[in-house]
Formats: sequence, structure tokens, C-alpha cells
Amino acid sequence: MYKKRPRFMNDKQLKLSDIVTMLEGKVICGDAFLERAVSHGFASDLLSDVLTMDSHDVLWLTGLSNLQTIRTAEMADISQIVLVRDKVASPEMLELAKENHIVLIQTRLSMFRSVGLLYQAGLSPVF
Repeated sequence: MYKKRPRFMNDKQLKLSDIVTMLEGKVICGDAFLERAVSHGFASDLLSDVLTMDSHDVLWLTGLSNLQTIRTAEMADISQIVLVRDKVASPEMLELAKENHIVLIQTRLSMFRSVGLLYQAGLSPVF
């Protein structure tokens, strides 16, 4: 399990509300928590990779849109997820995300483009 993150020169926090704007996104769950800030991002469709992270204040970008996405975030203590490529959350996903105070953001952008924009804005990678 990855315990320590390297520190990056551009390590700063971004508010979720700013991330929504940057990614031309739509908040589909958790709009009451948009003042949260994150300093690191992680992009993966492999749930096992997500579970290996020390995930304090991480934004997870994924193309997976199923109930296991929310369950994995819950286990990894991740409170904000971006669904890329216009993936749609099921009603069950929305219910579980709401119960766990997880913010779900949907964007039409690809994962590659989304990560590039966030990195350019100063969001650091987990590793």
C-alpha cells in the first residue's frame, strides 16, 4: 500500500466547485459539499489500484459507473468522484453516494483531457 505521497512544487488545493467549472461538469450528487477542497488527483478504472492508495483529500476520476465504484470509494475513504466520458450514475449509485456524503461529478470530457486540465490548474498526482 502506498503510504507517502511525493510533494510537488505545484501542490495546492482546488475547490470542488472550481473543478466542476473547469471540467464543464455537472454535480449529480452532493452539491452541498462543493466547498470541499482537494490537493491530489487519481485517475483509474481499476478498483484494486484505488484500494492501494492513502486517499486523504483525493479526487478520483474514473469511467466506471456501477455500484462497486461507490463501494470502493467508501472503503478507500474517498469523498469525491468524477465520472468521465458522460458516464451516467444509476439510482442505486446515487443513493449510496448520498448516504456516504460522496460528491459525484459528471463530465463529457475524456479522462485524459480531464486529468490534463486538473494538473495544469495545480492538482498534484497521488504518486
